[in-house]
Amino acid sequence: MRIAVIGQSVFGLEVYKELRKEGHTIVGVFTIPDKDGKADPLGVEAEKDGVNVFKFPRWRLKGKGIPEVVQVYKATGAELNVMPFCSQFIPMEVIDHPAHGSIIYHPSLLPRHRGASAINWTLIHGDKKGGFTVFWADDGLDTGPILLQRECDVEPDDTVNTIYKRFLFPEGVKGTVDAVRLIAAGNAPKIIQPEEGATYEGIQKKDNAKIDWNQSAQVLHNWIRGNDKVLIPLRSLLGATAIGQPLEIPGASQPGLVSKAGLMLFGNDGKALLVKNLQFEDGKMIAAARYFSSGSCASVELTEEEKAFAEQMRTSVYSSILTNVDAIEDSTDFFKSGAASMDVVRLVEEVKLRASGCQLQNEDVYMNTTFQDFIQMCVRKLRGEDDEEELVVDYVEKNINNMTIRMPHQLFVNGEFVDAEGGKTYKTINPTDGTAICDVSLAQSSDVDRAVAAAKEAFEEGEWGKINPRDRGRLLYKLADLMEEHQEELATIESMDSGAVYTLALKTHVGMSIQTFRYFAGWCDKIQGCTIPINQARPNRNLTFTKKEPIGVCAIVIPWNYPLMMLAWKTAACLAAGNTVVLKPAQVTPLTAMKFAELAARAGFPKGVINILPGSGALVGQRLSDHPDVRKLGFTGSTEIGKHIMKSCAVSNVKKVSLELGGKSPLIIFSDCDMDKAVRMGLSAVFFNKGENCIAAGRLFVEENIHDQYVKRVVEEVKKMKIGDPLDRSTDHGPQNHKAHLDKLVEYCQTGVREGATLVCGGKQVSRPGFFFEPTIFTDVQDHMFIAIEESFGPVMILSKFKSGDVDEVLRRANATEYGLASGVFTRDISKALYVSEKLNAGTVFVNTYNKTDVAAPFGGFKQSGFGKDLGKTC
Repeated sequence: MRIAVIGQSVFGLEVYKELRKEGHTIVGVFTIPDKDGKADPLGVEAEKDGVNVFKFPRWRLKGKGIPEVVQVYKATGAELNVMPFCSQFIPMEVIDHPAHGSIIYHPSLLPRHRGASAINWTLIHGDKKGGFTVFWADDGLDTGPILLQRECDVEPDDTVNTIYKRFLFPEGVKGTVDAVRLIAAGNAPKIIQPEEGATYEGIQKKDNAKIDWNQSAQVLHNWIRGNDKVLIPLRSLLGATAIGQPLEIPGASQPGLVSKAGLMLFGNDGKALLVKNLQFEDGKMIAAARYFSSGSCASVELTEEEKAFAEQMRTSVYSSILTNVDAIEDSTDFFKSGAASMDVVRLVEEVKLRASGCQLQNEDVYMNTTFQDFIQMCVRKLRGEDDEEELVVDYVEKNINNMTIRMPHQLFVNGEFVDAEGGKTYKTINPTDGTAICDVSLAQSSDVDRAVAAAKEAFEEGEWGKINPRDRGRLLYKLADLMEEHQEELATIESMDSGAVYTLALKTHVGMSIQTFRYFAGWCDKIQGCTIPINQARPNRNLTFTKKEPIGVCAIVIPWNYPLMMLAWKTAACLAAGNTVVLKPAQVTPLTAMKFAELAARAGFPKGVINILPGSGALVGQRLSDHPDVRKLGFTGSTEIGKHIMKSCAVSNVKKVSLELGGKSPLIIFSDCDMDKAVRMGLSAVFFNKGENCIAAGRLFVEENIHDQYVKRVVEEVKKMKIGDPLDRSTDHGPQNHKAHLDKLVEYCQTGVREGATLVCGGKQVSRPGFFFEPTIFTDVQDHMFIAIEESFGPVMILSKFKSGDVDEVLRRANATEYGLASGVFTRDISKALYVSEKLNAGTVFVNTYNKTDVAAPFGGFKQSGFGKDLGKTC
């Protein structure tokens, strides 16, 4: 059928994609105008597919259709309107125009919960059954005849997000497509909605979502979970009992209780419900259990007894010490108001007299200089709380890949997410469409100094240096478990931020990262020295033994091609050995590192052990190289930058360095190979992760008697590759990481053509939004050419032939490079394979395979590909 899709959002996008797969012709997509310069995802995808997209701000004026808009719509010749999620009022002349009319998706079991916020009201009313309806549009408000319905059980702790993700989104997409199938087959029913049981409720907004506390616990429970996007409680459980710190709640039958379990609220029936999380008006979120100790002035509440203590301190103590201050305000600073060191001693002793059990040190006063901060610190000590504060995260939220992802975007220093000095930020870009994802804090030199100081203190004075190796291992295992729990979210962030195909991000970028942390968790209590026999053992039974100890603060600078995996490769081993880390992610791909920081904090890593600083290499990377308190630096990146880092590390304090640098890995394919495997693995060797792969086969040498056949086979396969949105599960090849890299690839291929190499296919940017580059194949590449010598770091296959049977000559050519990271050989002759493997100058040699790395196998190169190893026990 000829279908017009009228709607918006990711839900509308998925319906649109499924309708196209069904073979229907989408004659037009009618969606909302761009907001703040960002297009709705439905329109973005349709434009990529060459479908006409219309973005009318309105369809009606004074209740009547706008003639020009209606005329544009009618010109599409639609036979059916599908409205998967439509927030605009569509005139009846558009609704009734197609031969098959119009159908709408609605997230409730009509006639119940007509109107907006249907999911919210399903939960608020405590419905046992939920679901959706696809109905025929009419001139009423969700009153048209029913085409189909699907229902599900509403779980006791369902929220808007959980029921939508579990059922309403995935099954709603399927149900809408099923409805179109019924229409196409001529079997679509029109069941008149009964008026019995019909309800209508208005839209839920913050200004009308205030809780009436004079209700039963069950009603409160339903109201809270039905408003989980607009109210502060995010999760609730019925029937719990606990004791805790009282919290006055205006209008409630009795105070709430803040305990280690969360915030206990009571209905007018005396029954309780437990709220696990709270979100403040500024968007920051904390565990409800930490309400009184959230570290936020606005969120700290005192009991009446504690208020009396505060007032006594204000009128009797502070006023008598700060005699030159007319009135002691919450913001009054002890030292700026004239207090001296003797006054500090007096203040500490006054607290001891007035608050038995509150043992202060002089440094407590220096760290809490305002009256309000001082009182809060005293109260926390009186309550017996530890010094650790609940992690406060200012999230950026995105609805993408059928989920809501929540990303930190600030620096992570000493266990807290904080702004950079001066509040400096930059925008990180989505390579799929070139749009900005969010603003990210841009670290400055002073931020590096703060992070290194925190890491040094954590290593030398903190809990991290005191815990035993097995406890370190437990923390690493817990972190790996949390990463696994969040693997889909991590993979989505990785895909959005770096352009990695989602399925690859899930399996490799994230999957191997989890494996890495688990592998090194197992090593924590197995890092051992040895006992050495010595000549002078007698007569005094002398003995020598060695002990392996952590080195201290380790700086890590990672690249943009595998943002999370490179973090894992380098960080896990450092932590397993007992070091602390300051990590700089690539400036263009910071987001998975920031999410990792959140998970590390939630896993229980002490403050200062892990620090993450998004920023430029010239500033952050250079300061880490120069810093005298950094004892080792691990770097993955270009050879040019690696040389500079090595020099800076030597000049500063001769810090240890490990470098994984550029490569031009040769892959030799002999005529006696398994051709099918050689073709398949050769393609993977070049195009894996869009060619943004440090060990990618930079040059393929193919024996001349099979050269032409091999070229024909790989060209055929390359032409089958699907280039597209990395979140589309059918995509083979996503966008390059960033614009500057894309431009370099274009220039690289132009150079190859100028020098006389044969461009068989590809070589240019794909004509679509985003940073897409065509998979490219060059043949007739001579040894002196630029593309034969230099790494592309992209989807470019460089093919050269060699004389049949001349093994030593091809080895000479393969080794005629300054790089030595990886290499490969394909042959059925095991003797030849072993001979070639021995002669190739590379850190890794793949035999009849490629890209097969493992967490237990050491990884690294030599020559100008660097030195030092990642992974394995020797790293």
